[in-house]
Amino acid sequence: MTDALTIHEAAETTGWSPRMLRYIERNGLIEPQRSAAGYRLFGAAELQRLRTLKELLGDYDLGLGDIGFALRLRREQSLRDAVEAWFEAKPQRPVDVPADDWLSFEQQKHSKLLAAVRSRQPQPTPETA
Repeated sequence: MTDALTIHEAAETTGWSPRMLRYIERNGLIEPQRSAAGYRLFGAAELQRLRTLKELLGDYDLGLGDIGFALRLRREQSLRDAVEAWFEAKPQRPVDVPADDWLSFEQQKHSKLLAAVRSRQPQPTPETA
């Protein structure tokens, strides 16, 4: 590919930093070509995708995470189904929970969920604290 820019030239042209271009690539939003030596090469198609991505983000007040999630929804049927099921679900008290206890039941479930999430997160060490 002779008509291509390096990552630094593409960054200067597009206004994205080289780090953001790598992030965008890592999340599957663009796929720059590679040179024989493995360097990223940004041609007209990649520059157009970056420009239209920036326009999309601005026009709809989106972040890159939003677009990344939309891409996952397109690619992962099980995720798409789970999100659709969540939208369609109606809140409903479990039959074995009395109406007067529903709020405390949900609070306990949230506490357990938060504890489980915290236990999966890496714990700070003296070097990282």
